[in-house]
Amino acid sequence: MRYGRIPEEVIEAVLTRHDIVDVVGRHVHLTKQGHYMKGLCPFHSEKSPSFTVTPEKQIYNCFGCQAGGNVIRFIMEIEGLSYPEAIRKLAEEADIPITWEGASEEQNEQQQEKATLLKAYEFAAKFYHYIVGNTEQGRAAKGYLTARGISDKLIDTFQIGYAPAMWDTLVQQLEKRGFDLALMERGGLISAKHDGQGYVDKFRERIMFPICDSAGKVIAFAGRAMGDAQPKYLNSPESILFNKSRTLYNMHLARPNMRKMQQAIIFEGYVDLIKAWEAGVTNGVATMGTALTKEHASILNRNADQIVVCYDGDHAGQAAAYKSIPLLEEAGSRVTVAMLPDGKDPDEYIGQFGFDRFVREVIGASVPSMKYKLLYIRKNFKLHEDGDRIRYLQSAVKLISTLPSPMEREHYLKQLASEFPDSSYEAMKLDLHEILLQSEKNKPDGDNKPILWNNVMNNGRGAERTRSNKSPTLLPAYHNAERLILAVMMHDREVCAHVEKELGDQFNVEAHAVLAAYLYAYYAQYAEPDASRYIAMLQDEQLESLASSIVMMGAGHGMNEQVIDDYIRQIRKVPMQEEVARKKEERVRAEREGDHLKAAQIAIEIIALEQQLKSS
Repeated sequence: MRYGRIPEEVIEAVLTRHDIVDVVGRHVHLTKQGHYMKGLCPFHSEKSPSFTVTPEKQIYNCFGCQAGGNVIRFIMEIEGLSYPEAIRKLAEEADIPITWEGASEEQNEQQQEKATLLKAYEFAAKFYHYIVGNTEQGRAAKGYLTARGISDKLIDTFQIGYAPAMWDTLVQQLEKRGFDLALMERGGLISAKHDGQGYVDKFRERIMFPICDSAGKVIAFAGRAMGDAQPKYLNSPESILFNKSRTLYNMHLARPNMRKMQQAIIFEGYVDLIKAWEAGVTNGVATMGTALTKEHASILNRNADQIVVCYDGDHAGQAAAYKSIPLLEEAGSRVTVAMLPDGKDPDEYIGQFGFDRFVREVIGASVPSMKYKLLYIRKNFKLHEDGDRIRYLQSAVKLISTLPSPMEREHYLKQLASEFPDSSYEAMKLDLHEILLQSEKNKPDGDNKPILWNNVMNNGRGAERTRSNKSPTLLPAYHNAERLILAVMMHDREVCAHVEKELGDQFNVEAHAVLAAYLYAYYAQYAEPDASRYIAMLQDEQLESLASSIVMMGAGHGMNEQVIDDYIRQIRKVPMQEEVARKKEERVRAEREGDHLKAAQIAIEIIALEQQLKSS
């Protein structure tokens, strides 16, 4: 859904009325340490507190996972809301009236329809849930759930309900409460009769599983047939509330646990997930009766590093698991696959072997994606036959070649050689090198390297290291100089004006240049520094995290006018230093090619550049 522009006064009021310590304190136990409040980060698992809240600046920052921002960003992250949704939630809590500037009449109407549908779905969920536990109609459904091992506590946790067999039970209730039935039909809650005269319930004689958005609001249903009716599961159609390609069942409950554990479990079925929840697996989600999508993979990657695929053990389930691996890995996740024996699904396994064995021997024993791929493809070969065995080994080596790490490739190659002692490890390694060499030759030249902002337009600037890149890097001197200057600029308007005049956008790190541009814009509008208000202008997770970590550096570090000017000169020199390095490489190439005249010309250019560097 598109929103109109949020008025500045609404954002101002939200930041003014909400103290970040109070808001964060609802989710994190904070203790005072000097000027800071400290606690365990809610976004990743840790034993020693590295999560700080600064009341004076109204920001938070985690030194472990680099999460950071103001109160708006915290609510977005902790509750999985968009920027407008977080503003709306905080505004409603503080009784701040909300109007979206610039929204068209059509957009306003759609927002009203969405709000009405959310109320209707919430009512329907409560209505179905009441029926399953409190009426004669729901007795059979309650018995079915109990027989499947779903306790009253689980029924309440997941708000499981029952849609009676009558044709218009829900229709009558919605009409009685004044809901527009035509809108209810467009929203997928009820169906129009074939003759167009009136409406009937979409779900009848089915166990009802409410599907919620990331904020926990009911946006759709999955109805499981009680008898032999087909389809076995019937989902709500897509609507302005519900898009199955971007929705994961149980995301609202699993998200906090996923982030703390940095692990997510994907199931195929609702009952599998619910039974696993009782086993203590509280970081599980399920797809909506559809294959995993790129959008699903992206959502999961934003919330956890490791994804465990726990699909059914039958052929269809294992094929779906195999297909899901590249999607998850392309999104940047580390993938493992839980192996279920004898074609069982998680529900059946738990029923036969119990909760502890499921957690220990299925989830805990999940295998790396490459091991799973090798096990999966070998089913297609008759390994007792020489021809098929060789074809399997060739296929396996080709799979192993896709691993980015030489150490991983070596590990799986040695494992393969030990499984097939009649095949030469050296021959496999030679095949692997041939595949890698050919792959390198086939790579197109271009500027498609993944960096933070863009490729062609970034003028060679380096990207700020993102949160997903956990490996520590020794940063160049100019990088630290830029951060220190930005830290002072965030605390001092006059320094910012001086840097704007002397340096402008000539920062060498693209993210630093963007932060500086926003600072120039901020001080053009506001007289006094205010970290929280400045961060609110950014509206980008990576920029907000970076700005929070920089502002936490403070304005000290012996930074006077002379030091700042020295840093500016150091930053300015970087493009010229890089040009000298490039010229030196060109000279070496020219000498190797025997073009001594060209090498001499380049040497003269290098001397001129080095003289400029000395004088600047």
